[in-house]
Amino acid sequence: MAAMGSSPTEPMVIRVYKQSSELEVWKRTNTGDYALFKTYEICNWSGELGPKFREGDYQSPEGFYDVTPGLMNPKSSYWLSFNVGFPNKFDRAWGRTGTNLMIHGDCKSVGCYAVTDDQIKEIYALARESFTGGNRSFQVQLLPFRMTDANMAANASSPHAAFWANLKEGTDLFDRNRKPPDWDVCEKRYVFNRNDPRTNPLDPLGACPAASDDRV
Repeated sequence: MAAMGSSPTEPMVIRVYKQSSELEVWKRTNTGDYALFKTYEICNWSGELGPKFREGDYQSPEGFYDVTPGLMNPKSSYWLSFNVGFPNKFDRAWGRTGTNLMIHGDCKSVGCYAVTDDQIKEIYALARESFTGGNRSFQVQLLPFRMTDANMAANASSPHAAFWANLKEGTDLFDRNRKPPDWDVCEKRYVFNRNDPRTNPLDPLGACPAASDDRV
């Protein structure tokens, strides 16, 4: 980590890709940009490509989430775990339900993303040390696949194509700026870098701010 100009207490971002069963940890470096630190293989996730809709559908969620210290679970029955924060503001706007959606060890999944016990020890420690540095949360991007134009075109006939295009707005910002975008919800869709969601949250069912207000 020192070699990449970062440290355990620096902020982090997690990106998960269902299709390729990969989990990436990104860390902020001394340039202010985020860089890929490590990629882990996900050994199990549930359902198919697409978002989670309701409790009991055995579907792993997709979307943008923020993990806070209160979502960490050191006494998990799956070795170690943290709750991704489903349902978030977007999910609630659509009436989606579900509980205890985690990233955890033990390689077993009923709606969660599971890695090995050795891997969750590393990932959990990275999250814990990031909080030790005073960071209030870290962003988790749960994605169906790498959000390339080719993958979007290959899945254009999916009923989830519009939802994925909305997610791609946020992932494109991260790829371009190498910084996690602020996300919020209005008109029942994600918007990115339109506002400070901590001090000026949007109405998830209300009108969105003008696009010209976007911050790059």
